[in-house]
Amino acid sequence: MSEIVWLDGQFLPRDEARIAVDDRGFIFGDGIYEVTRCVDGRLFEGRRHLVRMHAGLEGIRIAATHLPSDAELLALHHELLARNGLTVGQATVYLQITRGAAPRAHQFPAGDVRPTLFLSATRITPAESLRATGARAVLLPDLRWARCDLKTVNLLGAVLAKQRAVEAGAQEAVLHRDGVVTEGSITNVFGVLDGVVRTHPVGTRILRGVTRDVTLELLHAMGQPVEERALLVEELPLVSELFYTSTTQDAMPIVLLDERVIGDGTPGPVARRLGAAFAAALTDPARLT
Repeated sequence: MSEIVWLDGQFLPRDEARIAVDDRGFIFGDGIYEVTRCVDGRLFEGRRHLVRMHAGLEGIRIAATHLPSDAELLALHHELLARNGLTVGQATVYLQITRGAAPRAHQFPAGDVRPTLFLSATRITPAESLRATGARAVLLPDLRWARCDLKTVNLLGAVLAKQRAVEAGAQEAVLHRDGVVTEGSITNVFGVLDGVVRTHPVGTRILRGVTRDVTLELLHAMGQPVEERALLVEELPLVSELFYTSTTQDAMPIVLLDERVIGDGTPGPVARRLGAAFAAALTDPARLT
């Protein structure tokens, strides 16, 4: 079956989808995106993704005037999953909104330019075997721009960090700025120090991940002490656990950072408990749309 996507008002096969060469997403990376986890055709924390989508649109000043309503966007997600045969098992829906097509100029285009809206759906297989053994990560300087809180399609910094990780035989990069651990190339990062889980607080240096927020809720429900306080690079040799969170990987333990073994080299108790908590959360009707 040909993969079906949604582009500017219609469902069509992916190989027939076309955008203008002067679309500002293509020319400038002028747009935002969201990736939503789906379980048996329902969206996991779908409304939270829409809230963040609106925050991103506001942050880069794209008006939602010509965009579908939230209810219509949710319906598009469900219809796209159905048309691609993804109503059983797990999948993701990718949503991207750019400022639209206009003659190339750095300033916003004059007049009423219609944003470009694109959605696609992909089946995923949860990385349970990696979760059982733990992931590898590399420690890298955070060289990205200063508005990491906006989930824009301008991802070159993340691409280069992820590539460095892959070339080192690792799954992720842990980034740091001014001696402070910020986040991963495509994830949020947590560490356990003296029995307390710590992660960078919300601000411009990190993306407020939906899975990050769910992780904090699950930790509190578990009775696990947690602080939104950044780890320092100098504290990394002291952590008993390190893990990252993302839409498709839930909470993934890190057992090797560069050549340093984390804990005893196996997934720690907090990460293991989080894995079980996420498995339950993914079937919680209150979190599914």
